[in-house]
Amino acid sequence: MKIFIEGVGVLGPGLSCWQASQTMLAGTAPYLQAALVIPPGDLLPSAERRRTGVPVKLALAIGCEAIAQSQRNASELPSVFASSAGDGDNMHYIFDMLSKNGREVSPTRFHNSVHNAPSGYWSIATKSMAPSTSLACFDASFAAGLIEAATQTLASGNAVVLIAYDAPYPQPLHAARPISATFGVALVLTGNKTNRSLAELEIGLSRKSNASTPIANAELEALRVGTPAARSLPLLAALATLTSEKTRTPEKIAPDKITQDKIAPDKICFDYIAGNQLDVVVHPC
Repeated sequence: MKIFIEGVGVLGPGLSCWQASQTMLAGTAPYLQAALVIPPGDLLPSAERRRTGVPVKLALAIGCEAIAQSQRNASELPSVFASSAGDGDNMHYIFDMLSKNGREVSPTRFHNSVHNAPSGYWSIATKSMAPSTSLACFDASFAAGLIEAATQTLASGNAVVLIAYDAPYPQPLHAARPISATFGVALVLTGNKTNRSLAELEIGLSRKSNASTPIANAELEALRVGTPAARSLPLLAALATLTSEKTRTPEKIAPDKITQDKIAPDKICFDYIAGNQLDVVVHPC
């Protein structure tokens, strides 16, 4: 499959947005680890906003960033939500209540426990009536989301926004399923190149069993290994490097002489399921 990226959103420790993160991901500036800060949003009505947890706030923030960069209308875009963990804090609260004599779970907590809760809040926030898919695939959730979103955009001809996110579970769930950090990434994908396309992705499944592609920075590599949604970091690094290379094209080369073959494509391997791996080749536009 060949698709194109029009917009990127990212939030994680030390990664406050796509624009501020590009030099760190490209390796041209040092990565400075810092606490994650989710920017406040006012898209949701106040009543719904009070009920949301970290995953919903994270998904809304990165999705809106990616769509703003693509200059598209969020209400018109089909969406794919991918998460290994869901809302761990909410699940912990429900399990804790069920372990007590009263076993009284609030309707809001129960409402937020379903895996597609972020999708529902997204439709409220963006006033979207477009189709939405929510999926989970353990550590391969980002790869599964990318396959689903790519398939949808090629089948329908519409742009699709992929929103992948994860957050740590509290104890004792964390001991059984450790997730190291809160991280989210969003990509606006299209089946056709536009004047806003940032890169072309060539996507395919294989049985080659290559090692998953790491990221050079040790701290970012620990984030990649420890958080399923952060498996996307090598792809983000390739996109950031591509942007950096375009920016640093030698002045002696006239703009009309710059060709795509001056920037080599970057191949990334993602671990998938059932003995498969997902191979993604990033081409410049």
